[in-house]
Amino acid sequence: MAKTHSTSAGSDEEKASHIAHPPEFDISTDKAPEGGREAWLVSLGGASIFFCCLGFANAYGVFQEYYMTHQLRNYSPDAVAWIGSIASFMQFGGGAIGGPLFDRYGAWTMRPAAIAYLFGMMMLSLCTKYWHFMLVQGVLMGTSMGILQFPTLAAVSQYFDKKRAAAIGIVISGSSIGGIVIPIIINKMLNGSSLGFGWSIRIMGFAILPLIVFSCFTVKARLPPRSSAFFIWAAFKSPTYILLITALFFMFIGMFTPLFFLPTYAVSRGMSVTLASYLLAILNASSTFGRIIPGVLADKYGKLNMFAAGGISCGITILCMNAARSTAGLVVYAIVFGFTSGMIISGGSAAFSICVQDPRDLGTYMGQGLAVGSLAALIGPPVNGVLEKKYGGFLQVSIFSGVFCVVGGVIALLSKMARPQGLFGKV
Repeated sequence: MAKTHSTSAGSDEEKASHIAHPPEFDISTDKAPEGGREAWLVSLGGASIFFCCLGFANAYGVFQEYYMTHQLRNYSPDAVAWIGSIASFMQFGGGAIGGPLFDRYGAWTMRPAAIAYLFGMMMLSLCTKYWHFMLVQGVLMGTSMGILQFPTLAAVSQYFDKKRAAAIGIVISGSSIGGIVIPIIINKMLNGSSLGFGWSIRIMGFAILPLIVFSCFTVKARLPPRSSAFFIWAAFKSPTYILLITALFFMFIGMFTPLFFLPTYAVSRGMSVTLASYLLAILNASSTFGRIIPGVLADKYGKLNMFAAGGISCGITILCMNAARSTAGLVVYAIVFGFTSGMIISGGSAAFSICVQDPRDLGTYMGQGLAVGSLAALIGPPVNGVLEKKYGGFLQVSIFSGVFCVVGGVIALLSKMARPQGLFGKV
């Protein structure tokens, strides 16, 4: 049965590739270099982008706690969570634009987005009202991040084939390193100095400026651009592609919960605000290994296998959040969640690459898929904020998010039935 489905999926993917490209491009003669100075510079530039963008987004738990006690203290937790939720949606949804732009015009499209992101950072330092934060941190910075990040994933994928999952894991691990450094720096400036909110954010903007500039000059395409339609709608005829998007959607509903609410939950358990903010740094330190190690294993044991394992294990971890009550327990919990959640982002990006026949489509496939999946980011955090407000605790929050994440992992596992290798194969 799996074999029959896989034949249909394969023909649909080949059709998508044929529609997207002129016949003179022969993918059978193209071989990725699998390394070299230029390839590793692209990887390093991509990691720098993720350090500045997703690393900053991973620090939203610090902002959630700070806003609720300062500028937005009169707003409910779910209202404040909407800012980060919109940012997450725009960050991944922006891939629907950033991916195809890279495939058609190359990496130079990152430069306007880099300017917009840095401008947004400076404008954030001036925000005082709810709609200010929503417009700047949610919409402007979120969209800029999406247009910056997806070209890096597509670019590094053009330089690697057999080692692609590992290379993507290395690039995305930049967000984990950023998630260690940025929350600590921001928390120290906001809660441990007299700088105030404005100068704390401006200093952060000046600090990431050299990394953004470096990335704009090192990330580049290896292959010539495609010249067909902006989007590849035929991709949605692939059963594997649809199942992967569905799996990611369910995972995204649940996986952002600790990133948004772990500091708040830790404070409710008696931990100091400063130490609670450090949990995000611990979480992101662990996710560095969760993005690199499973990436290496995915190249050996199958990209779909690791993606499914990430969703199921992350969901189980979220279900256990309310059981972490002591300081030691919360630290261990942050480490475990960091590792398992790291498997989802890098695993999902690598999993989408198996649907692509031509490497020049990678940006569009990843961008379209993650953009649709990112709609879930509009659901999870705000719903969790409502649940926390209604029940005055996090048991219902952890059950809601954990179950959705586990379901996503199961769907990712079932997506293997649409491949030639079947449910028990290495894919």
